[in-house]
Order: sequence, then C-alpha cells, then structure tokens
Amino acid sequence: MDLLTSFATFIVFALGASIGSFINVVVYRLPAGLSIVSPPSRCPRCLHRLGKWENVPVLGWLWLKGRCRHCQTPIAIRYPLVEAVTGLIFLLVFWRFGFSVQTVGYWIFCGWLLALSLIDLDTMTLPNPLTQSGLVVGLIFGVVASFIAQLPLNEVAHQLMLSVLGAVLGIWIFDAIALFGSLALGQAAMGAGDAKLAAMLGAWLGWKYLLLTGFLACAVGAFIGGGAIALGILSRRQKMPFGPFLALGALITIFSGEAILTVYFRLIFPAL
Repeated sequence: MDLLTSFATFIVFALGASIGSFINVVVYRLPAGLSIVSPPSRCPRCLHRLGKWENVPVLGWLWLKGRCRHCQTPIAIRYPLVEAVTGLIFLLVFWRFGFSVQTVGYWIFCGWLLALSLIDLDTMTLPNPLTQSGLVVGLIFGVVASFIAQLPLNEVAHQLMLSVLGAVLGIWIFDAIALFGSLALGQAAMGAGDAKLAAMLGAWLGWKYLLLTGFLACAVGAFIGGGAIALGILSRRQKMPFGPFLALGALITIFSGEAILTVYFRLIFPAL
C-alpha cells in the first residue's frame, strides 16, 4: 500500500508540474497576444527550441543550472517555482479528495486560478478568454459531475441553477463594489476583470462559497495591503491586483470552506 501511495504521489506531482509548465506558457503568451500552442517552447533570446530533457518540469531548470544551454541567458527561477507549486497544489487536492471526479474538477479550477493570478500580478489584468472560458467550464463540469454521481435530472437542473446563480451574484456584487468604491475613493476601486473572475468563482463554487471566498479575499487583501502601506511598499492610491486574493480565498474555501461556515453559524446561531 505504501508503494502504491508513493507511486500515486509521484504521478500526481508530475502531472501537476507538467500543467504548471503549460501555465507558464499561458501566462507569458496570452497577454502578449501570442499563440499558446505554437511555436514550441524556446529561449526568448536566441530562439533555440528546447529539447525534451530541457523541458522536463523543475528538473530541466536544475539540469540547465538556470541558464539557456546555447546562449547562457538566465532562466527566471519563477518557471520551476510555478511548476513545483502547481504540483504541490495537485497533491493537496488529491490527498484531500482522493480518487474522485471532484479531484479532477479542482485540478482544473486551481490551474485556471493560478494562471489568472500570475497574469494579474504581471499585467494588472484578468484576460476575458480565461475568465469566460473558466466560467463555462465550471458550469459544464458541474453538470457532468452530477451525471457521474447519477443524480436525478431535477437534481442536475438544481445544481446547474445554483452555479448560474453563483455566477450572476458574483458579477453583480463585484460590479457594485467597484461602482461604490470608485465613488467613495474618486478613482477606480476595482477592475472589470475582478467581477468576471468572481462570476467564474460563483460558477465553480456556488453562491454560498462565493460569498465566503469574497470575504476571505477582502480580509487577506486588506491585511496585506494595509501592511504594505504601513511599511511604505505601497502608497494609499497605488493599485494592487485583487485577482490573487480571490484565488487564495477560493483555495482556502476548497479545503476548509465547510468547516469555516460550520464554526461561523455555531458562533452566530448557537441555539440552532
């Protein structure tokens, strides 16, 4: 059993790291308007096409000692870090949900969130192709998962409606926050992409966990933003990407959302 567990752990991490390698491609090429399919991975300076061993996630970077084998241009350490983090996330999801359709769904969801977070950090944008496709995939996956679970058609329809409600609620709430925040601050308080990301989160998580995700994102964002202002890293008027905080809130919700809500309702409604 230990051997089987070790083998499964290796396979899951390797799969996650490979997805992380593709996420690196998406994060670099999508904002630049380049194809994410072709050309194959290559050095951005000398345009040398990477070989099979050079393309191995994490290990390829270590083997090359962080430099292009041909022109010796340094390769940013972010690439293997993204691959390793994606592999770790895949492992955490697998350990939490085991061999299940839920695991596959959360792998897809987390991959989308990681790509969006990195793009937001780099460009302060959340590309429509990713948020919109993520929303559609979330709705489709919810239906497919319901059928796999052999739920009655009325239950499938109910789950779909909850996902649609979550998506609509997400874009309404964050559009409202952006509007009133802009009026209060006298400048744009939130980008349009954040509302679209919230709609995607609602499609995947449903309205209840969307609200929890939004609360966690705001709490963490306020804490980190306030700390950065206090330390002089950011000014009060300086913009800060909110997408990574939404993604972090969603990740916490995936693993601990039910427990957090249970504790919350026990504190608020102790008699129930």
